[in-house]
Amino acid sequence: MEDIEDLLVGSGGGAPPGFRLPITAVGLNPKKNKNKPNPSGNSNKLSQIQDPRAPLPPKIPGTQTIYIKTFGCSHNQSDSEYMAGQLSAFGYPLSDNPEEADLWLINTCTVKSPSQSAMDTLIAKGKGAKKPLVVAGCVPQGSRDIKELEGVSIVGVQQIDRVVEIVEETLKGHEVRLLSRKTLPALDLPKVRKNKFVEILPINVGCLGACTYCKTKHARGHLGSYTVDGLVGRVKSVIADGVKEIWLSSEDTGAYGRDIGANLPILLNAIVAELPSDASTMLRIGMTNPPFILEHLKEIAEVLRHPCVYSFLHVPVQSGSDAVLTAMNREYTVSEFKTVVDILTELVPGMQIATDIICGFPGETDEDFTQTLSLIKLYKFPQVHISQFYPRPGTPAARMKKVPSTVVKRRSRDLTSVFEAFTPYVGMEGWVERIWITEVATDGIHLVGHTKGYVQVLVAAPESMLGTSAIVKITSVGRWSVFGEVIETIPHINDTVSGNERPKQEKNFSGLNHYETSACSTKLENCCCGPESCGGQSEKCAVTKNDVQLEDRNSRNLIGWLLRKRKNHVEKHVEKPVENEIGLGSQKKQEQTQGSLGEWGVVDRALLGGMLVSFLTIVTLLLHLGFRILSSN
Repeated sequence: MEDIEDLLVGSGGGAPPGFRLPITAVGLNPKKNKNKPNPSGNSNKLSQIQDPRAPLPPKIPGTQTIYIKTFGCSHNQSDSEYMAGQLSAFGYPLSDNPEEADLWLINTCTVKSPSQSAMDTLIAKGKGAKKPLVVAGCVPQGSRDIKELEGVSIVGVQQIDRVVEIVEETLKGHEVRLLSRKTLPALDLPKVRKNKFVEILPINVGCLGACTYCKTKHARGHLGSYTVDGLVGRVKSVIADGVKEIWLSSEDTGAYGRDIGANLPILLNAIVAELPSDASTMLRIGMTNPPFILEHLKEIAEVLRHPCVYSFLHVPVQSGSDAVLTAMNREYTVSEFKTVVDILTELVPGMQIATDIICGFPGETDEDFTQTLSLIKLYKFPQVHISQFYPRPGTPAARMKKVPSTVVKRRSRDLTSVFEAFTPYVGMEGWVERIWITEVATDGIHLVGHTKGYVQVLVAAPESMLGTSAIVKITSVGRWSVFGEVIETIPHINDTVSGNERPKQEKNFSGLNHYETSACSTKLENCCCGPESCGGQSEKCAVTKNDVQLEDRNSRNLIGWLLRKRKNHVEKHVEKPVENEIGLGSQKKQEQTQGSLGEWGVVDRALLGGMLVSFLTIVTLLLHLGFRILSSN
């Protein structure tokens, strides 16, 4: 079956993003009408009285219900959200219930055999239920001729903006394939987010690597980056939509821009400049392989220190053995990976790094695996994604001599046992942290928030707090997350931005100075620094340059200072005072805060006394003037 492309004669570049191009000549395996002829024999005439047993007429296009199932990475999730947005925009209802849906749209992943096996099972189930099927994602793009895809429509990873056409034709009984394309899908397509507070923003597709085990390269292809201006425009748009977290997603974030004369630091700085200055929207940088960030580590560290950027990065190492990394064609050494981790943890307070390990890669010896164990034990990463090696058809690693499956499973168990013995969050009890709350926990009771270091915090709070930021006190810790108690919700003050005007980072927002002068927060009993001394790289807390300039600039304005102090003083009589605990964390600092409260009271009394003295002086002058007038008469 050939791919169907550019079916409109003279259509040139096609339709604008989000608009359908009618498929006028699809006749690919159309389903034949198997309805029995009219019992009366008048098959060419319409009966005036319709037989209630007769099949119902087909539904009006755009009214059928669509079920969407997504496998794989965040990039796949973003693609599904774009496809859902277009279908919804054209009237198709979306449902989480596959049984009530008229068509299933399955977005697939080819990274691991289990995910593709789950796809195979779901396709077989859909065929058994006689559901029209559309299969999207990396599996059909990289393996279009596998038998599981027979009889279903498929859409390629760069054809998601034509999903409406494919769904319409599939519902008519046609089998459609759209795979080949040279341009990236537009970023401004309609989108239905799985989480309305989280925007998954693809910054590029494909990669520059050639890992011997990877099937994704077959599907996503060579690196293709979106422009900086296009991505910044999307960021502005989603912030206006109320998004509170922006996840940068790609197959390799670090490789961004190398095909268009840009690089990752240029993009990150452009995006950060557009984030609200009250830190109401946070940026999370996506997975990046070591080779392409080594030359930009200091610039990336500077971005990760920004108050509006999570101090978190996913850097896959895959193995602790140079011999295995060479066999994988990963293009870096263990030493270079360590350099990435060491520099980021040194320069970014509270930095959290996640990594990946593949157990049992072909040729991996016991010594190789021991080196991997040693690497994980050395850094005690809070998150390690452990996978057994799965040979992917068509990749060089699939032809290599395999490690026995019993050995692979044993190594996976051993590494998992080592990793699960780590206690990364012990000692956080009593810490006061700012978190950003974006989702409901799977238990249906807690809300899920993340600290600046992207530590997961579970809080018992109403769902009305979704999409907000709050100050919490850590009450207990678990293996995978910590539990917190909400102390105060931080009000978000949105900047009004018109045209090309960007939010001004130096603008003073109520509450911002208290929460964001420190790039980290520490346990109350063991603070490493105060607001005056914070700022050196040797310290665990770091005051940002903008915040220091902000404080100096505002302190020059006496009236503004008095008004802010008075406002804070009033607020602290109304609400429980907690702001000054954030990022300070020592008893000495609490005493300083209490002392400042007393000083504010003196200032208030001095202001009141001055007003009374002025009033009495004016009255005295008026009386004196009156007596002089009377005496002169």
